[in-house]
Amino acid sequence: MKPLILTMGEPAGIGAEITAGAWRALRASGPCFALIDDAGRDFGVPVARISAPEDAGAVFAQALPILHRPLATPVIPGKPSPAHAGAVIGAIEEAVALAKSGRASGVVTNPIQKASLTAAGFPHPGHTEFLGELAGTGVPPVMMLACPELRVVPVTVHEALAKAIARLNPALIMETTRIVDAALKRDFGIAAPRLAIAGLNPHAGEAGTMGREEIDIIAPAIAALRAEGIDARGPMPPDTMFTALARPGYDAAICLYHDQALIPIKTIDMAGGVNVTLGLSIIRTSPDHGTALDIAGKGLADPASLIAAIRLAGELAQKRGLA
Repeated sequence: MKPLILTMGEPAGIGAEITAGAWRALRASGPCFALIDDAGRDFGVPVARISAPEDAGAVFAQALPILHRPLATPVIPGKPSPAHAGAVIGAIEEAVALAKSGRASGVVTNPIQKASLTAAGFPHPGHTEFLGELAGTGVPPVMMLACPELRVVPVTVHEALAKAIARLNPALIMETTRIVDAALKRDFGIAAPRLAIAGLNPHAGEAGTMGREEIDIIAPAIAALRAEGIDARGPMPPDTMFTALARPGYDAAICLYHDQALIPIKTIDMAGGVNVTLGLSIIRTSPDHGTALDIAGKGLADPASLIAAIRLAGELAQKRGLA
């Protein structure tokens, strides 16, 4: 298959360690991938400098294939440097370009340190928004977090909670839900997705006694979605919809703000959760965790989430016929 392309992420974080761990785990079985990074760094595994992604398959079983892109200054684990921002951003741009051109089957991104990128002038609040600019399809990119037991999608993502709540409206909920419905059909093979839409207030508003957002915003969105033929359900009380008994009743949970979505999935499966960006022209996944600067360089990083992200990207590429 065409290789997946991994980005370096924050060089001072755990990206190099978990990439090496993922290569060890997948070198025999695949999916094959190539890393955009400085090949002169110590990855703790054999590395092979390649000049093109097409060369990755020939060396993958013996060494970690790297598209060598040198960093401006040496890396100090746990100490991000704005001097590396250009290389970090460039790796994302190059990976997306390779996927858009058909030379790679998808992109898997290592975690970035948003504060150091912002200090260097990076204008985007996160990976998702930047990828939307690079590989958008005319709809806003949507972040899905997935593990074997749960898929969640936040309607609002990287913004203050007060601002996120103020921005909620039926059109925004409907737009996000439509994108999720289409992606579950195309990429996950679910013919008739069941989508649970969370309430905002305690007990989903308790018939208006604890807030009217469910009555004025969420319920009208659900009714309109159902009229379009989308199996949208709710508003569901957020304190019970993620229990083991409730989860089998839907294929994805549409949540209204960042933590409403990320707290349950990280509690259920912090190691195996995967971030999938929906609404792009390419496949993109990433681990469901950050740069872990506090343990970088100490040999403590768990590659499980990156391994899951690579495997899922490979599966999605096969479903799209890109492999």
